[in-house]
Amino acid sequence: MFGFLHFGIFDLIDIFIVAYLFYQFFVIIRGTAALNIFYVVIGAYFIWLLVQALNMKLLSTILGHVMGVGVIAILIVFQQEVRRFLLMLGAKSQENFKINRFLNKIRGKEECNIPIKEILTACEYMRDNKIGALIVLSDKDTFENYYESGQMLDATVNSRLLETIFFKNSPLHDGAMFIVNDKITAAACVLPLSERTDLPYYLGLRHRAAIGITEASESLAIIVSEERGQISFAEYGKVILGVEIITLKQKIESKFFINQKNNSEG
Repeated sequence: MFGFLHFGIFDLIDIFIVAYLFYQFFVIIRGTAALNIFYVVIGAYFIWLLVQALNMKLLSTILGHVMGVGVIAILIVFQQEVRRFLLMLGAKSQENFKINRFLNKIRGKEECNIPIKEILTACEYMRDNKIGALIVLSDKDTFENYYESGQMLDATVNSRLLETIFFKNSPLHDGAMFIVNDKITAAACVLPLSERTDLPYYLGLRHRAAIGITEASESLAIIVSEERGQISFAEYGKVILGVEIITLKQKIESKFFINQKNNSEG
């Protein structure tokens, strides 16, 4: 206790949690146009607190009503950022592999059927031959809005088929392919580009589209660069450049809880 100010352990925990949430939200919107709006909102909130502390009743009442309505406005303005923030929290809560497998068993889902060996074989071939590709992997089919821009498929995942689709003379090579569980659901799909302004200048549309789709979903996007002949992947709005095949294999296995023994040949 400091004079008239009572400060205990729960106050410290309260401050720590709020600071942590604000920091994580700041990390998500850093480099985007939403950052300036965030500064304005924080500034307006502290002005409101100052006005209340000075007992300026009229101004405090007006700002109080504005802040009350402002919560709804903030949710509308920061819709994408709030979605990414919740996805990030969900990702952090699922980092423990054993807990994930336990939760999956409760939900009646023990393993994902994504054919990792076929995907890795195709990615390795396209990397070595500098064939550009963008593949979105997921165990949930929630991409109907994106299918409309491409060609619907219902094909079994096969490395030769993947290589053929992304061959530069193929009519379906330009755009993204969706693989949901063990099926190619669509190809040549247009994805939303990330609006981040802090991305390196050398990242092309494939990388920005991969970041964009992972900002809006829990998918994993694989990018094969035809210019640099390298494999990268994006998850939760972050891109990892120039990974080896073994690293990509481990990422797919850990994200989709694939039985590593059954896929050890990949």
